Amino acid sequence: MAKSKVGVIGLGSMGLGVAKTLVAKGFEVHACDVRAEVVQNFARDGGVAAANPAAVGAAVPIAITLVVNADQTEQVLFGPEGAVARMAPGSIVIASATVAPEYAIDLGKRLAAKGILMIDAPVSGGAARAAKGEMTIMGSGAPEAFDQAKAVLDAIATKVYRLGDVPGPGSKVKMINQLLAGVHIAAACEAMALGIKAGVDPRTLYEVISNSAGASWMFQNRVPHILDGDYAPLSAVNIFVKDLGIVLDSAKKMPFPLPITASAHQLYLAAAAHGHGLEDDSAVVKVFQALTGIELPVKK
Repeated sequence: MAKSKVGVIGLGSMGLGVAKTLVAKGFEVHACDVRAEVVQNFARDGGVAAANPAAVGAAVPIAITLVVNADQTEQVLFGPEGAVARMAPGSIVIASATVAPEYAIDLGKRLAAKGILMIDAPVSGGAARAAKGEMTIMGSGAPEAFDQAKAVLDAIATKVYRLGDVPGPGSKVKMINQLLAGVHIAAACEAMALGIKAGVDPRTLYEVISNSAGASWMFQNRVPHILDGDYAPLSAVNIFVKDLGIVLDSAKKMPFPLPITASAHQLYLAAAAHGHGLEDDSAVVKVFQALTGIELPVKK
């Protein structure tokens, strides 16, 4: 029996995990990325290398876009080598970048005008869960799109939320998730920096807080990066410069005050201004190093 075909556009930390998961679960996965070497490595692992998004769109009935932002989404769908021009009517775009809700709503309308269904499907869980097919999908879109894409969605996620029948609600919920994620990381870095300044052993502090009421998922996931002095990016500082910017811009239009989010955003901006924008988002702790001279753990 022929394998079901699906496309993955963008093989970053999340996209590569999703693509490999789909291959492992029996799908014929056509994928592309701006880095040719990543695509070729994926092909050696059982995927099908595509030259560009247009080639993906021509080959599959369902394409997942796992790129960074709205600009990249726009490029891979509607650019000179975009997928949309080659996709057949009735095809489905699963749009998984974190974007402003108004962009997701407009994108859904433009795809619908071309006879293409869209699932507004931001994801959460990080690279590790993407690689295991254990993401959370905050989805919204037409019921028929969900029905047709069910096997793909179930393969890559353990939680698939259907939040509405049109694009927009998925991105709104992801916006709230990113508010919390960004604030929690910033708070975890601030707390660890204070502990180090106060003379507390950082590993002991991490152990105690992880088993106390002050813990959060982000604290337990990101603080080990600080303890190991390893800021190789799983999710970069610049991602939260963007994502919290989306949150603040959207809230300003309501209008709705977000004082804690604004403070966290300033920390990410400060880290980026210090040259840490491409490092792991836990590198926000380096802002406190610059301000107070604390000695952070170094990579061994």
